[in-house]
Amino acid sequence: MDKKVKTEDDGLYHLNHKLSKLNNGESSVNGSRTVKSSRKSSIAKNESDQEDSKPLVKRSQTKSSSTVSSKRKRPETVSIKGEEEEATKEEEEFYKWWEAEQNDGSVKWTTLEHNGVLFPPPYEPLPKYVKLKYDGRPIDLPPEAEEIVGFFAAMLETDHARNPTFRKNFFIDFKDILKKCKAEVSGLFLYISLNLLNHHLGIKDLEKCDFTDMFNYFEQKRQEKKNLPAAEKKRLKEEKEKLEEKYKTCFLDGRKELVGNFRIEPPGLFRGRGAHPKTGKLKTRVMPEQVTINIGKGAKVPDPPPGHKWAEVRHDNTVSWLATWKENINGATKHVFLSASSSLKGMSDYKKFSKARELQNHIVRIRNDYTREMKDELMANRQRATAMYLIDVLALRAGGEKGEDEADTVGCCSLRYEHVTLKPPNIVIFDFLGKDSIRFHQEVKVDTQVYKNLKLFKKEPKKEGDQIFDRLDPPTLNRHLQNYMPGLTAKVFRTYNASKTMQDQLDKIENKGTVNEKHVAYNAANRAVAILCNHQRTVSKAHEQSVGKIEDKILEIKWQKYRLKLMIGQLEPSRKKKNPDYFKPDDELTDEAIERIRDVVIEREKEKAKKKFQRDNEKRIADKEKPLPESELKEKLRLIDGLEKEYKKEMKTHKPEVKPGMTIEKLEAQIEKLDERIINTELQKKDKEDNSTVALTTSKINYIDPRLTVMFSKKFGVPIEKLFSKTLREKFKWAIESADENWRF
Repeated sequence: MDKKVKTEDDGLYHLNHKLSKLNNGESSVNGSRTVKSSRKSSIAKNESDQEDSKPLVKRSQTKSSSTVSSKRKRPETVSIKGEEEEATKEEEEFYKWWEAEQNDGSVKWTTLEHNGVLFPPPYEPLPKYVKLKYDGRPIDLPPEAEEIVGFFAAMLETDHARNPTFRKNFFIDFKDILKKCKAEVSGLFLYISLNLLNHHLGIKDLEKCDFTDMFNYFEQKRQEKKNLPAAEKKRLKEEKEKLEEKYKTCFLDGRKELVGNFRIEPPGLFRGRGAHPKTGKLKTRVMPEQVTINIGKGAKVPDPPPGHKWAEVRHDNTVSWLATWKENINGATKHVFLSASSSLKGMSDYKKFSKARELQNHIVRIRNDYTREMKDELMANRQRATAMYLIDVLALRAGGEKGEDEADTVGCCSLRYEHVTLKPPNIVIFDFLGKDSIRFHQEVKVDTQVYKNLKLFKKEPKKEGDQIFDRLDPPTLNRHLQNYMPGLTAKVFRTYNASKTMQDQLDKIENKGTVNEKHVAYNAANRAVAILCNHQRTVSKAHEQSVGKIEDKILEIKWQKYRLKLMIGQLEPSRKKKNPDYFKPDDELTDEAIERIRDVVIEREKEKAKKKFQRDNEKRIADKEKPLPESELKEKLRLIDGLEKEYKKEMKTHKPEVKPGMTIEKLEAQIEKLDERIINTELQKKDKEDNSTVALTTSKINYIDPRLTVMFSKKFGVPIEKLFSKTLREKFKWAIESADENWRF
């Protein structure tokens, strides 16, 4: 049996071989042979291969009391102009803060230098022919009003624009902007403009507003941007990166660190999560006069945009933010922090998970105490003990008071009469909106005393709208928890129980099977945590289509496998008589299904050929070379048409063409590979369906100690790349380098 096995469909393999000859330059342009350079792709592959083969660094055996740093080794690659600068960047020292002496957390930095924040570009008015129409009449709008109308027009065909609350809030703010424009014009005594604006105040009905022209204009611009040549897209990307470059990094205690969200959010219409009462309101443009800069003493203060000044410049080394401002919708304070992979963010994560891990030393005593206090004569103590039970056992958030103009979301301490229904003897039905307006609806069996207490807390004269825990709030609860452990809050219980559940689930997994099977088992453990934390999501509109594509992929592989079996039957006819069932197609492979899959394959190959031809020509034009002739593409499409005829002939004869040199051993090896692909693709489909209503990422990022994932990766031989995205690998580098296969939460 050959060591090198082709896993593609045999016909496609030979088609690709023919196409590769054309792609590799075996055609002529003006009589000269075209040679396509593969240096760039080989370098990318070289770097990718080396990255994939890097072993995870084992736990450091010693810790230094001083700052520890290590240099990244850059893989050897072919020297190309510009790569030396990149190599210098790669070789900059990486600060292993987890191996350094830890401070008490009161001082975050000694020196801090950065370049401030990047503001969105100013509004560009629409062309004069693109207007809002009101009651069939085009309206000339001042730029401020035109901008907010544009925000709505761009969303015209979304669910937001059909949401009554969104529409109402948008229209109120739109009319307010018109009034403001009139007041400003009036103050300047511009009577002509004032007369022009007078009719804007007649806009009183959103239903009479026609946004069609504006919507069509935005759609046209979106399509034009999408259809830009690759070279132009690359140029625009490079311009954007050049503009952003100086904001991306800062110097913290002399070390270069990445900055996170350095862009000031542009104006737009607020969407909010869930049924937010302020959805559709205008997020106003943030001006430099609203932004406070935090920077080290003696460092150069970044310049504000011309004609503006900062609200304030601070030198506060007890905070980790670089800039801050307040947004206008909810009055929330926004900050610019270092990136998720920075040392400060890493330290914060490390302390959070270590605090949760420390809780296991106190959890038995805490549970004994709240179990005893659930019968306490003092109502406040009884309520506190019952709330602690719900926070511990059901992983409820503590909750807090909400303003009238905020979404009606609640937690444990803010549960109301109508959120809790009791079913004897000890069943409790919880139904309320949690964080981000995610519904928490569960029917759970609780401790008998908890049931009795909830019944007592709902006793008359309490009614709908009244608090269940009317003698408890989160600050009071957290002050009580401090008596058990410094820094203990209700939130720590959630992190502790999530990580403990993950540890328990991983302990149940047997270390056997393929990497993909182990990955699915890991996701099942992750799913148990997500369910505990009520991390739900609605099934996306694309879910059904996505699953359908996976099913088609499985069907295509089964068809390829069936064709290979038919080839074996031709090479060794006696096997057909001995084992006829082996040569029968799977039940799903009806003639109609095969025709559909065949058409999909052919269409895909044609599309690939066209796109590659277009990309190659765009590159040649960018390099000032003569583009390939259309005859080149036609030749590729002709080969694909030949393959289509081959497939159609097979449908009648059930005898696919056996290529010269093909043997039984080679065909069986290909079938074995296809069987593996079928298993893996079916696992992928199951995983996707199982997780369609559960958000795994939230718990993986925020609640499960990342060292558990690293332990699983090392112990079960599953590449960390399958479990953590590139972003998470950078964020949790401290966990990857500090945990081994025996680590336990």
